[in-house]
Amino acid sequence: MLVGTSSSATVGGIVVAVVVVGVVFVFLKSGLKVVQQGSVGVVKRFGQFRVIHQPGLHLLIPFADRMDKVDIREFPHTGDQQAVITQDNVSLWVSATIFCQVTDVKLALFEVDDYSLAIDQMSRTALRAVFGELTLDQSLSERETINTKMQDHMAEATLKWGVRLNRIEILDITPPANVLQAMSEQKEAEQHKRAAILKSEGDQQSAINSAQGRKQAAVLEAEGQKQAAILAAEGQKQVLELRADGEKRAAQLRGEGEAAALDAIDTSVIRPNTLAVMQLRALKDVATSPNAKIVVPYEAAGLVGAAQVLVSALNDSGGDRGPTANGRGPSTVPDAVPPPPGYPGN
Repeated sequence: MLVGTSSSATVGGIVVAVVVVGVVFVFLKSGLKVVQQGSVGVVKRFGQFRVIHQPGLHLLIPFADRMDKVDIREFPHTGDQQAVITQDNVSLWVSATIFCQVTDVKLALFEVDDYSLAIDQMSRTALRAVFGELTLDQSLSERETINTKMQDHMAEATLKWGVRLNRIEILDITPPANVLQAMSEQKEAEQHKRAAILKSEGDQQSAINSAQGRKQAAVLEAEGQKQAAILAAEGQKQVLELRADGEKRAAQLRGEGEAAALDAIDTSVIRPNTLAVMQLRALKDVATSPNAKIVVPYEAAGLVGAAQVLVSALNDSGGDRGPTANGRGPSTVPDAVPPPPGYPGN
C-alpha cells in the first residue's frame, strides 16, 4: 500500500510540474513579443490603443495586451489591368504601380479598415479620372503628366489614412487592335510625309546652293572684268600720258632745234651759192614727192640765175686744179650773170 501511494504522489507531482511549465510557457509566449527592424508594434489593451513599440523585444501583459505589427517600409502596390476611356472615346487597358509608405501607424490602423485595399480602389478611380481628361495621343506620350495628376488626385485621401504616396508609375497602356492598326498606318503615313518633306527641302537647298554658286561666279566674273577694264584703262591712260609726254618733249626739242636754227641763220651770212643749192634741193624734194604737184615758180628766172651762180662757182674751183677737159689751160670764166630781179640775194 505504501508503494502504491508513493507512486501516485510522484505521478501527480510530474503532472503538476508539466502544467506549471505549460502555463509559464503560454504566459511567456503571449507576454514576450519581438518587433523586427523596418516594422513597429502597435499595442492594444483590451481593444484600446495603448502604445507603439519600436523594433526589439517587448514584454506585454498576457491576455490583456495585443500587438499588431505594421511594416513602415516603402512597398509597391501593383494593380491589375483595367479599362479606361480617353477624352476622345478610345478604350485602353492600363496597369500602374503605386509606391507608398506608412507614415502614421495609428491612422493606418484606426482610420481605414484596410489601407492596402483602399489604396488599390483609389488608384482605379484615379486612373479613370485622369485618362478621361486626356486624348489618345496624350495618353500614349505624356506618362509623366499622368503620374503627376494621379499623385495629386490621391495624395489628399491617402494622407488621412497615414499613408504617403512617393510615386506612381504607369506600367502598360494597351490600345485596341483596330487602334493599333490605325496608329501603325498613321505612323507610316507620317514617315512618308516626313521623307517627302526632307526630299523637297533637300532639293530646295540644292537649288539655293546652285543659285548662290552661280550668283557668286557671276559676281566674281563681273568683278574680274571690272578689274581688267580698270587695269586696261589705267594702262591706256599711262600709254597716252607717256605718248603725250613724248610728243610734248619732241615738240619742245623740235621747237628748240628750229629756234636754234633760226638763231644760227640770223647770226650767220648765207652765201649765194649755198642758197642756190638749198633752193635746188627743195625743188627736188617737191618733185619726187608722190602726193605733191610740180609747181613752177613765177620767177623761174631766179632759179636759172641760181643755177648759173652754182656753175660759175664750180668752174672757179675747177680752174685752180689744171687744164680743162679739152686740153687747154685754165679758162677765164666770165663774170656771173647777175641774178634776176626778185632773187633773194639782191
